[in-house]
Amino acid sequence: MIKAMDLRKSFSKPGAGRKSEPVMAVSNVSFTASDGEVTGLLGPNGAGKSTTLRMLATLVKPDTGTASIDGFDIGSDVLAVRKQLGFMPHNAGIYPRLTTKENISYYARLCGLSRHDTARRVDELVEQLGMQSYADRRAAGFSQGQRTKVALARALAHRPQTLMLDEPTNGLDVMGTRGLREIIRDLAKSGHCVLFSSHIMQEVSALCDHIAIISDGRIAIADSLDGIKARTGEEDLEDAFVRAIGETP
Repeated sequence: MIKAMDLRKSFSKPGAGRKSEPVMAVSNVSFTASDGEVTGLLGPNGAGKSTTLRMLATLVKPDTGTASIDGFDIGSDVLAVRKQLGFMPHNAGIYPRLTTKENISYYARLCGLSRHDTARRVDELVEQLGMQSYADRRAAGFSQGQRTKVALARALAHRPQTLMLDEPTNGLDVMGTRGLREIIRDLAKSGHCVLFSSHIMQEVSALCDHIAIISDGRIAIADSLDGIKARTGEEDLEDAFVRAIGETP
């Protein structure tokens, strides 16, 4: 489970003079993502989605506020959080000179798995994600869908309870997107907490049990799909999204 409580983060932007001007990226963001559910984090470009995910992943420290991953605080229990969490950043790079198996193995070993457990886990993930045909190929020249699957396998290598995906279907074709949706559904059904950001409303409608919409660094609305439609008075998620961020559908 993910619990974010009043997260706030600003960055320095160089001004015309010597002093830097603070730019607020995230301001008082609070939401919950539960185990056994898929939660979507939506928002226009620059709304603060990626910054929020990076704070939850302990890659960026919040200025104020806090969050917990499966009961562990992102500020005081960093190592415990990282053991519980699998994070796939937007456009996550994989090592092109390593094979699929080597990419996954390297990350699994970094996460503390033994050589024996790593070998077994790699084989499990190759089968689970249908990567047998390129399991022993170097990643250079992989399609976007193949790279995405390897990056997802890497995030799953240490069997995390909670998974965060930042725009995971970006660049995927129809079949690749459908396959990834099935994987996400299966993870949620098996009790995992899945949080992902996306711009694709159809994808969110098809997958999400809960949705949090972020605008100008704040959560504009958080509810189930039906709840968001009811609260905005719109029948279509795209129209509800536009209304939630203060625009006219």
